Amino acid sequence: MTGTLWGIGVGPGDPELLTAKAIRLLGALPVLAWPAPLEGEGMARTIAAPYIPAARTEIPIRLSFRPERDDTEAAYGAAAEAVAAHLAAGRDVGVLCEGDPLFFGSFIHLAAVLAGRFPVALVPGISSPMAASAALARPLAILDERLAVVPATRADAEIEAALLASDTAVIMKVGRHLPRLKALLAGLGLAEAAVVVERATFPDQRISPLSGLSEASYFSLILVRR
Repeated sequence: MTGTLWGIGVGPGDPELLTAKAIRLLGALPVLAWPAPLEGEGMARTIAAPYIPAARTEIPIRLSFRPERDDTEAAYGAAAEAVAAHLAAGRDVGVLCEGDPLFFGSFIHLAAVLAGRFPVALVPGISSPMAASAALARPLAILDERLAVVPATRADAEIEAALLASDTAVIMKVGRHLPRLKALLAGLGLAEAAVVVERATFPDQRISPLSGLSEASYFSLILVRR
């Protein structure tokens, strides 16, 4: 019998937003893996920390998080080998993912390599658009409204098309793209309808009108409701 590869969503930031199932598994799984910067703990590990007992085997997946993502394949390749060794020995492995494992989640990289060899199970988590919507008390969609989610890394024309085709749009991973997004939204007459939520549900969460913001972190999104 091999172990099971678990993708565990740990939510957007507040540890109290983890599901009961995620908390139970964190206390039971013998091996945990999580994406991390080159030094220190990653965000997913920090969120889940209150529920991780001592003496767990942990596999930090060290990434530079450079915009080019040129070390992603090598980092996840090495992590897949380490995880596979535990799974082959019959040990379950949980991979911690910010938000939800299948919504821009790092778990996807490992699952692509290991899913054909080992059982895979998922624990959904609260994603940042849902957390931002709650922080703003502003709906993402009502009845038959259309919702678009688009990364800020996409071309202006693609973002514009998503905005114009939806009643509400969420632009993810704002960071260094803020200046051009401000210009784009202003040109469409949507600047006043846009709000930036940074580090949703963390203690240092920040909510700002788009027009009044000069910089934003990678962990920011813009919610635009027309």
